[in-house]
Amino acid sequence: MFDMVSRRGFVSLSAVAAAGLGLTGCSGNKEPESTGSDAGSAKISSKKAVEMQVFAANSLEKALPEVQKLYTDQTGTAFADTQFKASGDLVEQMRAGATVDVLITASKGTMDDAEAAELVDADTREDMFVNDLVIIRAEGSDTKVEAIADVANLDGKIAIGDAKTVPAGKYANQALASVGLYTGTEGDDGEYAPEIADKVALADKVGTAAAYVSTGDCVAGFVYSSDIYRYNGIEEAFVCPEDSHKPIVYPGAVAESSEHADEAKAFIDFCLSNKKAQKIWAKYGFELSA
Repeated sequence: MFDMVSRRGFVSLSAVAAAGLGLTGCSGNKEPESTGSDAGSAKISSKKAVEMQVFAANSLEKALPEVQKLYTDQTGTAFADTQFKASGDLVEQMRAGATVDVLITASKGTMDDAEAAELVDADTREDMFVNDLVIIRAEGSDTKVEAIADVANLDGKIAIGDAKTVPAGKYANQALASVGLYTGTEGDDGEYAPEIADKVALADKVGTAAAYVSTGDCVAGFVYSSDIYRYNGIEEAFVCPEDSHKPIVYPGAVAESSEHADEAKAFIDFCLSNKKAQKIWAKYGFELSA
Protein backbone atom coordinates (compact mmCIF):
# COMPACT_ATOMS: atom_id res chain seq x y z
CA MET A 1 0.00 0.00 0.00
CA PHE A 2 2.92 2.32 0.72
CA ASP A 3 6.58 2.65 -0.24
CA MET A 4 7.94 1.54 3.09
CA VAL A 5 11.58 2.17 2.12
CA SER A 6 10.89 5.84 1.63
CA ARG A 7 8.83 5.98 4.80
CA ARG A 8 11.49 4.46 6.98
CA GLY A 9 14.02 6.80 5.40
CA PHE A 10 12.06 9.86 6.43
CA VAL A 11 14.07 12.43 8.36
CA SER A 12 12.31 14.91 10.63
CA LEU A 13 12.61 18.69 10.14
CA SER A 14 15.81 20.32 11.35
CA ALA A 15 15.91 23.14 13.83
CA VAL A 16 15.61 25.69 11.02
CA ALA A 17 12.12 26.65 12.22
CA ALA A 18 13.57 27.54 15.62
CA ALA A 19 15.66 30.24 13.96
CA GLY A 20 12.40 31.72 12.72
CA LEU A 21 11.35 32.47 16.27
CA GLY A 22 13.45 35.63 16.11
CA LEU A 23 15.56 34.97 19.26
CA THR A 24 18.79 36.95 19.35
CA GLY A 25 20.53 35.08 22.13
CA CYS A 26 21.58 38.38 23.79
CA SER A 27 19.57 39.90 26.60
CA GLY A 28 18.46 43.46 26.10
CA ASN A 29 18.88 43.44 22.32
CA LYS A 30 15.89 44.59 20.37
CA GLU A 31 14.48 42.02 17.98
CA PRO A 32 15.20 43.12 14.39
CA GLU A 33 12.30 44.06 12.19
CA SER A 34 11.39 41.43 9.59
CA THR A 35 11.81 41.99 5.90
CA GLY A 36 9.83 40.62 3.06
CA SER A 37 12.29 37.75 2.68
CA ASP A 38 11.54 36.35 6.15
CA ALA A 39 7.86 37.22 6.38
CA GLY A 40 7.05 33.58 7.19
CA SER A 41 9.40 33.65 10.16
CA ALA A 42 7.90 36.91 11.35
CA LYS A 43 4.46 35.39 11.22
CA ILE A 44 5.60 32.53 13.44
CA SER A 45 7.39 34.75 15.96
CA SER A 46 4.47 37.15 16.25
CA LYS A 47 2.04 34.43 17.30
CA LYS A 48 1.54 34.03 21.02
CA ALA A 49 2.65 30.55 22.02
CA VAL A 50 -0.16 28.31 23.20
CA GLU A 51 -0.44 24.80 24.59
CA MET A 52 -3.11 22.58 23.13
CA GLN A 53 -4.78 19.47 24.53
CA VAL A 54 -5.46 16.73 22.00
CA PHE A 55 -7.64 13.66 22.58
CA ALA A 56 -6.87 10.98 19.97
CA ALA A 57 -7.74 7.39 19.17
CA ASN A 58 -5.32 4.87 20.65
CA SER A 59 -4.16 3.75 17.21
CA LEU A 60 -2.57 7.19 16.62
CA GLU A 61 -0.26 6.79 19.60
CA LYS A 62 2.94 6.50 17.54
CA ALA A 63 2.27 8.72 14.54
CA LEU A 64 0.62 11.74 16.14
CA PRO A 65 3.46 12.70 18.54
CA GLU A 66 5.84 12.90 15.59
CA VAL A 67 3.45 15.20 13.73
CA GLN A 68 2.96 17.29 16.86
CA LYS A 69 6.74 17.74 17.21
CA LEU A 70 6.90 18.81 13.58
CA TYR A 71 4.16 21.35 14.23
CA THR A 72 5.86 22.64 17.38
CA ASP A 73 9.14 23.07 15.50
CA GLN A 74 7.39 25.13 12.85
CA THR A 75 5.00 27.21 14.95
CA GLY A 76 6.09 27.17 18.58
CA THR A 77 2.72 25.73 19.62
CA ALA A 78 3.14 23.21 22.42
CA PHE A 79 0.99 20.21 23.31
CA ALA A 80 -0.11 19.03 26.71
CA ASP A 81 0.02 15.33 27.53
CA THR A 82 -2.02 13.97 24.60
CA GLN A 83 -4.60 11.42 25.67
CA PHE A 84 -4.58 8.21 23.61
CA LYS A 85 -7.50 5.98 24.54
CA ALA A 86 -10.42 4.11 23.02
CA SER A 87 -12.50 6.69 21.14
CA GLY A 88 -15.59 6.06 23.26
CA ASP A 89 -13.62 6.61 26.46
CA LEU A 90 -12.34 9.94 25.14
CA VAL A 91 -15.88 11.11 24.40
CA GLU A 92 -16.97 10.09 27.90
CA GLN A 93 -14.12 12.14 29.38
CA MET A 94 -15.32 15.14 27.41
CA ARG A 95 -18.87 14.56 28.63
CA ALA A 96 -17.46 14.64 32.15
CA GLY A 97 -16.03 18.10 31.55
CA ALA A 98 -12.50 17.59 30.23
CA THR A 99 -11.12 20.67 28.48
CA VAL A 100 -9.96 19.67 25.03
CA ASP A 101 -8.81 21.49 21.90
CA VAL A 102 -8.82 18.73 19.26
CA LEU A 103 -10.64 15.38 19.16
CA ILE A 104 -9.64 12.67 16.67
CA THR A 105 -11.64 9.43 16.80
CA ALA A 106 -11.30 6.13 14.98
CA SER A 107 -14.86 6.03 13.70
CA LYS A 108 -17.50 8.33 12.30
CA GLY A 109 -20.00 6.93 14.78
CA THR A 110 -17.98 8.02 17.79
CA MET A 111 -17.52 11.50 16.36
CA ASP A 112 -21.27 11.56 15.62
CA ASP A 113 -21.83 10.94 19.34
CA ALA A 114 -19.52 13.81 20.24
CA GLU A 115 -21.25 16.09 17.77
CA ALA A 116 -24.72 15.15 19.00
CA ALA A 117 -23.63 15.96 22.55
CA GLU A 118 -22.32 19.33 21.32
CA LEU A 119 -18.79 18.46 22.43
CA VAL A 120 -17.24 19.46 19.10
CA ASP A 121 -17.74 22.23 16.57
CA ALA A 122 -19.47 20.49 13.64
CA ASP A 123 -18.27 23.14 11.20
CA THR A 124 -14.64 22.16 11.84
CA ARG A 125 -15.15 18.42 11.39
CA GLU A 126 -12.88 16.77 8.82
CA ASP A 127 -12.44 13.15 7.73
CA MET A 128 -8.69 12.82 8.25
CA PHE A 129 -7.50 9.24 7.71
CA VAL A 130 -8.62 5.82 6.54
CA ASN A 131 -7.37 2.43 7.66
CA ASP A 132 -7.79 -1.30 7.04
CA LEU A 133 -9.03 -4.02 9.39
CA VAL A 134 -6.65 -6.94 9.64
CA ILE A 135 -6.45 -10.24 11.47
CA ILE A 136 -3.05 -10.64 13.12
CA ARG A 137 -1.00 -13.47 14.53
CA ALA A 138 2.20 -13.57 16.59
CA GLU A 139 5.29 -12.88 14.54
CA GLY A 140 6.63 -16.15 13.16
CA SER A 141 3.45 -18.04 14.06
CA ASP A 142 2.18 -20.80 11.77
CA THR A 143 -1.45 -19.73 12.39
CA LYS A 144 -3.19 -19.53 9.02
CA VAL A 145 -6.17 -17.33 8.28
CA GLU A 146 -7.30 -17.17 4.67
CA ALA A 147 -10.82 -15.91 5.33
CA ILE A 148 -12.69 -14.25 8.20
CA ALA A 149 -14.59 -17.45 8.90
CA ASP A 150 -11.32 -19.28 9.59
CA VAL A 151 -11.12 -17.76 13.08
CA ALA A 152 -13.84 -20.19 14.15
CA ASN A 153 -11.45 -23.08 13.53
CA LEU A 154 -8.47 -21.68 15.40
CA ASP A 155 -7.24 -23.45 18.51
CA GLY A 156 -7.03 -20.59 20.96
CA LYS A 157 -8.41 -17.21 21.92
CA ILE A 158 -9.25 -14.35 19.54
CA ALA A 159 -8.53 -10.78 20.68
CA ILE A 160 -11.26 -8.25 19.84
CA GLY A 161 -11.72 -4.73 21.16
CA ASP A 162 -14.75 -4.19 23.37
CA ALA A 163 -17.26 -2.74 20.90
CA LYS A 164 -18.84 -0.58 23.59
CA THR A 165 -15.87 1.80 23.49
CA VAL A 166 -13.39 0.49 20.90
CA PRO A 167 -14.21 1.23 17.23
CA ALA A 168 -11.87 -1.53 16.06
CA GLY A 169 -14.05 -3.96 17.99
CA LYS A 170 -17.17 -2.72 16.19
CA TYR A 171 -15.48 -3.13 12.82
CA ALA A 172 -14.32 -6.62 13.83
CA ASN A 173 -17.84 -7.62 14.85
CA GLN A 174 -19.21 -6.26 11.58
CA ALA A 175 -16.68 -8.40 9.72
CA LEU A 176 -17.67 -11.43 11.78
CA ALA A 177 -21.34 -10.68 11.10
CA SER A 178 -20.60 -10.79 7.37
CA VAL A 179 -19.75 -14.49 7.72
CA GLY A 180 -22.43 -15.38 10.28
CA LEU A 181 -20.23 -15.34 13.38
CA TYR A 182 -21.93 -12.34 15.00
CA THR A 183 -25.54 -11.26 15.17
CA GLY A 184 -26.26 -7.62 14.50
CA THR A 185 -24.93 -5.56 11.63
CA GLU A 186 -23.77 -2.51 13.60
CA GLY A 187 -21.10 -4.38 15.53
CA ASP A 188 -22.29 -3.49 19.02
CA ASP A 189 -25.84 -4.77 18.84
CA GLY A 190 -25.50 -8.54 18.79
CA GLU A 191 -23.82 -11.62 20.19
CA TYR A 192 -21.04 -13.92 19.06
CA ALA A 193 -22.00 -17.18 17.40
CA PRO A 194 -21.55 -20.35 19.48
CA GLU A 195 -18.54 -21.33 17.36
CA ILE A 196 -16.48 -18.45 18.75
CA ALA A 197 -18.36 -17.19 21.82
CA ASP A 198 -15.96 -18.93 24.23
CA LYS A 199 -12.90 -17.90 22.24
CA VAL A 200 -13.33 -14.13 22.30
CA ALA A 201 -11.01 -12.17 24.59
CA LEU A 202 -12.30 -8.60 24.86
CA ALA A 203 -9.72 -5.82 24.97
CA ASP A 204 -10.15 -2.31 26.41
CA LYS A 205 -8.36 -0.77 23.42
CA VAL A 206 -6.91 -1.88 20.11
CA GLY A 207 -3.39 -1.79 21.56
CA THR A 208 -4.40 -4.31 24.20
CA ALA A 209 -5.73 -6.63 21.50
CA ALA A 210 -2.36 -6.43 19.76
CA ALA A 211 -0.57 -7.16 23.04
CA TYR A 212 -2.72 -10.24 23.69
CA VAL A 213 -1.55 -11.67 20.38
CA SER A 214 2.12 -10.69 20.70
CA THR A 215 2.37 -12.37 24.12
CA GLY A 216 0.67 -15.55 22.93
CA ASP A 217 -2.39 -15.14 25.13
CA CYS A 218 -4.43 -15.12 21.92
CA VAL A 219 -3.65 -16.90 18.65
CA ALA A 220 -5.22 -14.17 16.54
CA GLY A 221 -6.80 -10.76 16.86
CA PHE A 222 -8.52 -7.97 14.98
CA VAL A 223 -6.65 -4.65 14.75
CA TYR A 224 -5.95 -1.90 12.23
CA SER A 225 -3.29 -2.28 9.57
CA SER A 226 -1.49 0.70 11.13
CA ASP A 227 -1.04 -1.29 14.34
CA ILE A 228 1.40 -3.58 12.52
CA TYR A 229 3.80 -0.62 12.39
CA ARG A 230 3.53 0.41 16.01
CA TYR A 231 3.63 -2.90 17.89
CA ASN A 232 6.39 -5.49 17.94
CA GLY A 233 5.72 -9.20 17.88
CA ILE A 234 2.71 -9.25 15.54
CA GLU A 235 2.22 -9.69 11.82
CA GLU A 236 -0.60 -9.60 9.34
CA ALA A 237 -2.41 -12.88 8.72
CA PHE A 238 -5.36 -11.61 6.67
CA VAL A 239 -6.80 -8.32 5.47
CA CYS A 240 -10.57 -8.19 5.91
CA PRO A 241 -12.38 -7.23 2.69
CA GLU A 242 -13.57 -3.62 2.62
CA ASP A 243 -17.16 -4.72 2.07
CA SER A 244 -17.12 -6.84 5.24
CA HIS A 245 -17.34 -3.78 7.49
CA LYS A 246 -18.12 -0.09 7.40
CA PRO A 247 -15.38 2.20 6.10
CA ILE A 248 -12.72 2.88 8.73
CA VAL A 249 -12.49 6.65 8.87
CA TYR A 250 -10.81 8.88 11.45
CA PRO A 251 -12.63 12.22 11.80
CA GLY A 252 -11.11 15.17 13.60
CA ALA A 253 -12.76 18.30 14.97
CA VAL A 254 -12.19 21.28 17.22
CA ALA A 255 -13.71 20.77 20.66
CA GLU A 256 -16.36 23.18 21.88
CA SER A 257 -14.38 23.52 25.12
CA SER A 258 -11.28 24.72 23.27
CA GLU A 259 -9.76 28.01 24.38
CA HIS A 260 -7.59 28.02 21.24
CA ALA A 261 -10.11 27.21 18.53
CA ASP A 262 -8.24 28.95 15.69
CA GLU A 263 -4.97 27.22 16.57
CA ALA A 264 -6.76 23.88 16.93
CA LYS A 265 -8.27 24.19 13.44
CA ALA A 266 -4.88 25.24 12.06
CA PHE A 267 -3.35 22.06 13.50
CA ILE A 268 -5.98 19.84 11.88
CA ASP A 269 -5.33 21.56 8.56
CA PHE A 270 -1.57 21.08 9.02
CA CYS A 271 -2.05 17.35 9.60
CA LEU A 272 -3.80 17.06 6.25
CA SER A 273 -1.76 19.44 4.09
CA ASN A 274 1.85 19.40 5.26
CA LYS A 275 3.99 17.11 3.10
CA LYS A 276 6.31 16.05 5.91
CA ALA A 277 3.32 15.24 8.11
CA GLN A 278 1.89 13.13 5.31
CA LYS A 279 5.11 11.10 5.21
CA ILE A 280 4.77 10.42 8.92
CA TRP A 281 1.18 9.21 8.52
CA ALA A 282 2.27 6.94 5.67
CA LYS A 283 5.17 5.57 7.73
CA TYR A 284 2.65 4.25 10.26
CA GLY A 285 0.17 2.88 7.72
CA PHE A 286 -2.37 5.71 7.55
CA GLU A 287 -3.81 7.07 4.34
CA LEU A 288 -5.33 10.50 4.08
CA SER A 289 -9.06 10.40 3.56
CA ALA A 290 -9.92 11.31 -0.04
